[in-house]
Amino acid sequence: MTKDLVIGLDSSTQSTKAVAWTRNGTPVAEGRASIPLSQPQPGWVEQDVEDWWSAARTALRELAGEIDVSRVAALAISNQRETVAFLDEQGNGVRPAVVWLDERAREEVELLSGEIGRDLLHSVSGKPVDITPVIFRLSWFRRNQPDVMERAAKVTDVHCFLTGRLTGNWTSSWTSADPFGLLDIEQMAWSQEFLDHLRIRPDQLGTLARPGTQTGTVTADAAAQTGLPEGLPLVAAGGDGQCAGLGVNGAREGVVYLNLGTALITGAWAPDPMISLNWRTMTSPTGNGYFLEGCQRAGAFLINWFVDTFAGGRDDPSVFSKLEAEAARIPVGSEGVTVCPYLTGCMDPHWDTGARASFNGLSPNHGLGHLYRAVLEAMTLESARTITAMKENGLKIEKIVAVGGGGNSPLWTRMFADATGLPVHISQSLEASSLGAAMSAAHGAGWFETLDTAAAEMSDEGETVIPDPQMRDTWNALSARQFASYRPEHNSQ
Repeated sequence: MTKDLVIGLDSSTQSTKAVAWTRNGTPVAEGRASIPLSQPQPGWVEQDVEDWWSAARTALRELAGEIDVSRVAALAISNQRETVAFLDEQGNGVRPAVVWLDERAREEVELLSGEIGRDLLHSVSGKPVDITPVIFRLSWFRRNQPDVMERAAKVTDVHCFLTGRLTGNWTSSWTSADPFGLLDIEQMAWSQEFLDHLRIRPDQLGTLARPGTQTGTVTADAAAQTGLPEGLPLVAAGGDGQCAGLGVNGAREGVVYLNLGTALITGAWAPDPMISLNWRTMTSPTGNGYFLEGCQRAGAFLINWFVDTFAGGRDDPSVFSKLEAEAARIPVGSEGVTVCPYLTGCMDPHWDTGARASFNGLSPNHGLGHLYRAVLEAMTLESARTITAMKENGLKIEKIVAVGGGGNSPLWTRMFADATGLPVHISQSLEASSLGAAMSAAHGAGWFETLDTAAAEMSDEGETVIPDPQMRDTWNALSARQFASYRPEHNSQ
């Protein structure tokens, strides 16, 4: 039987998707399963690692029922980032995993950065000091529940956990390990200085693997549980954000990858680990160079919150089209309304976890359409400033590739084109994170010589939105006003 399929297993925050892909990036079948979240107290967000495994098993079994699994050449995993599990010697959880949404380490951010040094944390890991990297939650456990750290034979990311369950090898890819904030991104090795400070042994962490390399094969036990063939190669992929960038062929020179999802990601490939407060520096999903990420923590979450709170809710299937039509009739600038979009805190450029959202300039003449448009304008301009900073630091950027639900909005994609002066290409590649993992599997299986080639061959673009150069001055003036809507002395805790 010809091995003409690869599987991208995307274990995200609330669900797992297993998709079989062809050599040209066409999905042929899929399986899905949900993953529950728990909030044992305010600010804490956790998951049971067995739910990760159960969802993966269910999704893979469902997929295996749709295809002839003997056709599958390899499997790779895309995983939710900045989520950490604590496992015993048998690979079982000693406590629930702590999800990236968790905020228990809010005070720990300042404590640990004061001990190690903000500049050192940033320069070694590529991550500005912020609540998101796992290092701060590990420090919280060391300071508040040290028994958890002592009982944990393994401290793993989701990729490492699932790889261990599937192959018996506890392996983290560079891109799944990177969001922990413990990785020296120049050496592609765990930072011994950070491990020593937290009293973590290297053997408690996953073995590091370059994306696209084989990390093991599916065991007989895992095959029986998932429906996969015993001996199927498992290839390193990694963090879902980087995998999604790869999945739309956005991890290459000249391109900005724009993910208009729950969190809004503005990513660009760079040959060197450029350090800046305008982005966080991630390892590249190709294994070569780096991936600079501007990140708006709220993203589409802010839009959904606005609709649910002020516009009657998402139960009305026409609510977005109505709001978009109304907003499209309003000129750039929302007739004076500006928005600070930091509903759940700010990452770049302020790195202020206590920042909060605000609507400014309201008058009796403004309605829902003005507010909705101002929200979209604010998020557009946050990304546009990140792109400008990337250009000012020497990156050559020629186009934007957009993916995610927001890519279906003609109004929003037009905003991005006009505000940045760049053409916006709408990606036709569905399930970008799973596809990015599948590209890693395809390269690892020998289908393509490089991951760059796999990305070029397996991705697809559709409509292009061409910028109107006459609108740049208008957008630049609005950017200055919108940027001023952030007031740290008012918004920070």
